[in-house]
Amino acid sequence: MTTPSTTAGRSRSHALQTRAERFFPGGVNSPVRAFRAVGGAPPFVASAAGAWITDADGNRYVDYVGSWGPMILGHAFPPVVEAIERAARNSASYGASTAAEADLAERIAACYPALDKMRFVSSGTEATMSAIRLARAATGRKIIIKFEGCYHGHADGLLVKAGSGVATFGIPGSAGVPEEIARLTLALPYNDLAAVEAALAAHPDAIAAIILEPVVGNAGCIPPAPGYLAGLRALTAQHGALLIVDEVMTGFRVALGGACERYNLDPDLVTLGKIVGGGLPVGVFGGKRLLMDLLAPLGPVYQAGTLSGNPLAMAAGIATVSYLQEHAAEVYAKLESTAKTLAEGVAAEAAKAGVALTTNRVGAMWTWFFTPAPVRNYEEAAKSDTAAFGRFHRAMLDQGVWLPPSQFEAAFLSTAHGEGEIAATLAAVGEAFKAL
Repeated sequence: MTTPSTTAGRSRSHALQTRAERFFPGGVNSPVRAFRAVGGAPPFVASAAGAWITDADGNRYVDYVGSWGPMILGHAFPPVVEAIERAARNSASYGASTAAEADLAERIAACYPALDKMRFVSSGTEATMSAIRLARAATGRKIIIKFEGCYHGHADGLLVKAGSGVATFGIPGSAGVPEEIARLTLALPYNDLAAVEAALAAHPDAIAAIILEPVVGNAGCIPPAPGYLAGLRALTAQHGALLIVDEVMTGFRVALGGACERYNLDPDLVTLGKIVGGGLPVGVFGGKRLLMDLLAPLGPVYQAGTLSGNPLAMAAGIATVSYLQEHAAEVYAKLESTAKTLAEGVAAEAAKAGVALTTNRVGAMWTWFFTPAPVRNYEEAAKSDTAAFGRFHRAMLDQGVWLPPSQFEAAFLSTAHGEGEIAATLAAVGEAFKAL
């Protein structure tokens, strides 16, 4: 393993960043990649395999980003690579239906009983905005409730107090979103049922849906309080609103059936992504048959996409989901065990170094918050010492460990992470804490 000790060891990446800034705002095609929240120059990736990622200068890192979640089986997992290669030989896209679409849908439905029907799209943003359009059509209502720090893509109405890069850059919303649209979104504190009850009472017969990340991943990892998700399900049913569970991040990660399985939740609509595409661009929205049959060509709600159900993405998704189904007991036991060992090891190193740290973890996703206090919502997450996280991130990168470049993003591991990777990570953590 080669690890750089300074950014001088990333001269090729620096040159590539300078070139990229000629073409892309900030030199990136997604804001968090610019490393503005943690400082330092972002390495440019050349390749990845298993639990390791290699930059343009040949430096190797243990990867805990995993393309922001989808690489649950590790990078370049051979069955997925082979499936993509086979599909590509027949053409990358047809703009027409293929058998592979229903093949993947059948596998997803087997893991998600709430999905009577579904539709493939090309991103999580498309999935959530389509689910909301459907919810408004089904209820005849306009207002959406979301939760502070939850990110559901960059559609206009969902950028109100969003997490992810919006939180990373300290932006309360986004320029370019008309007030008229923003007013149709109520942003409430996560894990606070009383706030939801009050909002529903204040807007009788006006709330179309509640949308949430069942485990927040875009303000850092924040699990639901006991009874919270069941309470939301009961409140939406009582008030005639729909419950949309955004499992773009948690789907197939926190359990084979995602958070719906883990927390015994039966939502009206579900959105999926990331793992479902095996690393290729895919989103899914689906739910109860009566709702989904409102979509064109059966109903009046229009939604379309030329690349929806793309054959390469379907092939990668089938290979990934079928592997998870066939090896579920082994896969999820290993993910849970490895993540627990890592979380407990880092907590021990923090205690040894006198570093104030709170770890939130659900399965194989977690966040190390630089605060001694519990983190149960975005307001508490925002009290973390982001400067300390930035120093920690830079020190870990120099020690050969690739972490999400924001205090407000969850980290992920894969089945490819083994004892060697965990040992290397804990050794790096010890050195990083010394640097703090």
